[in-house]
Amino acid sequence: MSARPVGRSLRTRLLLFVSATLVVVCAAMTFTTAVVQRSSLMGELDGRVTNAAERSLGGAALHRDDEANLSFLTENGHPVGMLAARLDKHGTVVSAAVVSQDAPPQNLTAAQRTALKGIPANASEHTVTVPGLGTYRISGLDSDGIRVLAGLPMDDVQDMIDSLVEAEALVAAAGLAVAGIVCAVVIRRQLRPLGRVAATAVEVSRAPLGRGEVTGLTRVPARDTDPGSEVGQVGAALNRMIDHVESSLDERRRSEEQVRRSEERMRRFLADASHELRTPLASIAGYAELMNRGTDRIEPVLAWRRVSAESARMTGLVEDLLLLARLDEGRPLQSAEVDLAAVVAEALWDARAAGSGHDWQLTLSLDEAPALVAGDEARLHQVVSNLLANARMHTPAGTTVVAEVEATPERCVIRVRDNGPGIPPALLPRVFERFTRADASRSRAQGKEGGSGLGLAIAAAITGAHGGRIAVDSVPGRTEFTIELPPVGETARAATTFSIGA
Repeated sequence: MSARPVGRSLRTRLLLFVSATLVVVCAAMTFTTAVVQRSSLMGELDGRVTNAAERSLGGAALHRDDEANLSFLTENGHPVGMLAARLDKHGTVVSAAVVSQDAPPQNLTAAQRTALKGIPANASEHTVTVPGLGTYRISGLDSDGIRVLAGLPMDDVQDMIDSLVEAEALVAAAGLAVAGIVCAVVIRRQLRPLGRVAATAVEVSRAPLGRGEVTGLTRVPARDTDPGSEVGQVGAALNRMIDHVESSLDERRRSEEQVRRSEERMRRFLADASHELRTPLASIAGYAELMNRGTDRIEPVLAWRRVSAESARMTGLVEDLLLLARLDEGRPLQSAEVDLAAVVAEALWDARAAGSGHDWQLTLSLDEAPALVAGDEARLHQVVSNLLANARMHTPAGTTVVAEVEATPERCVIRVRDNGPGIPPALLPRVFERFTRADASRSRAQGKEGGSGLGLAIAAAITGAHGGRIAVDSVPGRTEFTIELPPVGETARAATTFSIGA
């Protein structure tokens, strides 16, 4: 569909809407003005009627005993068309007359007096149609038994209101015509950019977005993206959408690059794993060859010990790789209630036995809740053991290593920190990646054997499998690993600090 018919249809609908709105507004203004003006004129007329009634009451008081006397109407000052009547004590019209132009007051006929019947003399205004005279506004007064009615014609007021309505109608019609022309011109001018926006959208829709590399998509011109107008907002939104399309295409390219990098990391991982396995295999093969030759340069007992050690090393590496593979596949771990305090304490005793040159400390902060989690006790023990082994291998003798367990109703936290040399900043972002080693930077005690670079990766994988998270913060003189796990149970225990000396 082209933009031109759409623009015409929209322009037509806008013109109809604006015209209908203007008609309603003008009609409402005319009606409101007429009501307000009529109210004002009626208020003024009621004041004049009340004044005429008071003058008539004063004139009738001069002839108290003659209830039919209307001689006060002959006095000067009464407006032409004024109507006056006197009532008896029963409210019956005794006499009534109307002031005439250049002539004595004319008495009302019986039919005209009948129209005045029932009007009370209580100072209230009433609208009455008097046959042959027109519509009157009449008020009655009563003072010491003297009752009079006085009224003035409403024809002048009604004529003025009618003239006002006619004048306002003419002005409104002229205003509608001018406003319609102005609106048509303005709408046509404001919708002109809509065609250019639609043309841009059509051009973008024809671009081959589903294949290949698409760059430099057409944008809506800057003059058609003014946020002060609706069409400008549409143009700006279309430009943003085009930006998102290009961003999505760029993201797709980046995703493809990430896939390629992942494949490269996988190849590197396999190469590292092959290298790690090749080293113990080469040692085993070498010692086996020496034993087969029966050479006296090496004792059989020492050879078997080395073969056994290298076999154990290779077995541990294979088990670590298998564990990572199972965790990557999302295989569920065993789940039972585990006391983290006991797990950490046991792992710390094991670390103390393996590295007696360090100062091992255990801190339990269990004031609010016990350190109970749901998980695999063996795997959680492996996590803590890996962190402690990492601290033991990469810090010099005499380093203080603190394992802390903290429990709250919201979480259970394990912290392992040491005051060693720290992790190099360049290595810190990759510390949980597989086969990451820091042998060249963190101090290592003489004679200690380096790990395979899988310990921290396994710790991160097991923590994630338990619904927790692991983090590290390291500066020279302080390295701290933090593990957060969701708790189970709710019991308070006292905070205790233990020191396990070397």
